[in-house]
Amino acid sequence: MEYIETTEALEALYGKPGDRPVRKELRMLDRHARAFIERAPFLAIGSQDGAGGADVTPRGDAPGFVRILDGRTLAIPDRPGNNRLDTWRNIVANPAVGLLFLIPGMNETLRVNGTARLTADAALCEQLAMNGKPARSVAIVKIEVIYMHCAKAFIRSGLWRPETWPDRSEMPTLGEILRDQLALEDSVEALDAGLDEAYRTRLW
Repeated sequence: MEYIETTEALEALYGKPGDRPVRKELRMLDRHARAFIERAPFLAIGSQDGAGGADVTPRGDAPGFVRILDGRTLAIPDRPGNNRLDTWRNIVANPAVGLLFLIPGMNETLRVNGTARLTADAALCEQLAMNGKPARSVAIVKIEVIYMHCAKAFIRSGLWRPETWPDRSEMPTLGEILRDQLALEDSVEALDAGLDEAYRTRLW
């Protein structure tokens, strides 16, 4: 198999982008980007460690959970988790991040590229409290590039169309997956019950 290993080879295959895809990049938030972020309950964060190892993790909360501090700065709160801290460790080693904001039912997405730093500033964590509990820490993202991404991927996938969704019973539960992957002796029922308890009581 022959691989594409240069940008020249890539451009020879695809050609160059048109004028609009290039010009749509913004350097700071406009009213449309602000409105999108204020309504988005979910985003994915792409990051890399110091050696270039890549990672993408989800973040979600009530719409507007990502706070707009100014036209070029966002604040992303962190909630209790499993303490792997993959994204946060990566940011400490390499501040470059890519964000993808999603709004349910909307096929277009908002992309943000920038750099992030972490803070546990008590006042800011309290401002970003949810369900009476302050954020554990906050990622402060300085925007370098922001732009809307077209709907083609969501149209092709039918992501928001319930009639395309598989029957959940066709997939194993997370408890079953963990039991098999970790060779656990716990029953699937006990593992799923533990996960359900965590989802009910330890989201924030």
